[in-house]
Amino acid sequence: MSGFPGAPKTLKGGFVEMDSEGRKVLRTITFQYNPDTLSRTLTPRSAKSDGGDRIEGLRLVGPPAETMKIDIELDATDRLERPDDNPETVANGIAPELADLEMMISPGSADLEAANRLASTGTIEVLPLPSPMLLLVLGSNRTLPVRINDFSVVEEAFDVNLNPIRARISLGLRLLSIDDLAYGSKGAELFMVALKRREQLSRRKPPAIQSLGVKTAP
Repeated sequence: MSGFPGAPKTLKGGFVEMDSEGRKVLRTITFQYNPDTLSRTLTPRSAKSDGGDRIEGLRLVGPPAETMKIDIELDATDRLERPDDNPETVANGIAPELADLEMMISPGSADLEAANRLASTGTIEVLPLPSPMLLLVLGSNRTLPVRINDFSVVEEAFDVNLNPIRARISLGLRLLSIDDLAYGSKGAELFMVALKRREQLSRRKPPAIQSLGVKTAP
């Protein structure tokens, strides 16, 4: 689809995988099409007041638990119309793009084989495999450490070799906060940057209760 002449170029969103310490970029996964919607749910984390302490009713014990749902679309139709320019798409459809997304929630085969070898010796306790740090990037103002909780794929069309050529991927994400990440780590730093930006946006105007039809403070 052609855009309007002179229209500003829209930035692409996507994911960035970094090592667990946040020092090195491992992979970048760019959305083919930016999502039409992003639904977010924020659950406040209030202090428990079972003990009868009335002060606890006004206390928050940490940042809200934030979850997100996002749909990603993949479509190889345009590339298949130019087969000479897109030999990988002709051979595999959108399977490589699906693999990029699916590997965000899977350890590598080499890591699994190494863990199995260590476990078979019986000499060490095998700990959960370390995962890369995953960042959801939605423009320069939103770079968020996240974890994927849900991942579903609907493959909607196929080529003559049954390679998928169109698909919709639905992701359920959870924002990782300082309750999940070590304070001072790269992930915690990115969360704090997002929190401080949210604070700045919420304080952009002075309070004016007169706009609510109240002349003085309640």
